[in-house]
Amino acid sequence: MIRSMLYATDLGLYSPYVMQHALALARSFNAELYVIHAVEPMGLFAESVLQSYLDESALDQLHSQGLNTVMAGIEDKVLDSFRDDLGDGEQDLALIRAVRVVQGDPAEVILDQAQRLSVDLLVLGSHSHGSSADIPLGRTAARVLQLAAVPVYMVPLTDHKGRPKP
Repeated sequence: MIRSMLYATDLGLYSPYVMQHALALARSFNAELYVIHAVEPMGLFAESVLQSYLDESALDQLHSQGLNTVMAGIEDKVLDSFRDDLGDGEQDLALIRAVRVVQGDPAEVILDQAQRLSVDLLVLGSHSHGSSADIPLGRTAARVLQLAAVPVYMVPLTDHKGRPKP
């Protein structure tokens, strides 16, 4: 029985397509739908640039307050894009219980949130927005498939010949 689901989004070009699958499943099972977006941590180069311009207390403040503000802004942006994509689909929007934006390695974030929320199903696309169409499965998708403790509904973003889906 599927009572709750986690839709992992990269907010890329095919996100609305994958979201439609997630919403259709949530409607079919009358399941709660959670949405997660992972933001990869700042790279070493960006961190070193910040350290050269900010003192330690300013850097600490940026990390604590600035990151929370950025994450909240991304969550709002995700909800706004869902509203735009769904148009009059307020019933579909009501299926979404929470949108979370978490910093960390995408596969680890997805698996951690799936466990924390005790979901019964994961929904994600086969590639990220930056992957080449000739790669059969993206890095995050492959790791989630290998390590997930619950079933994974994988939405292919390419056809059987490696071309992007329309």
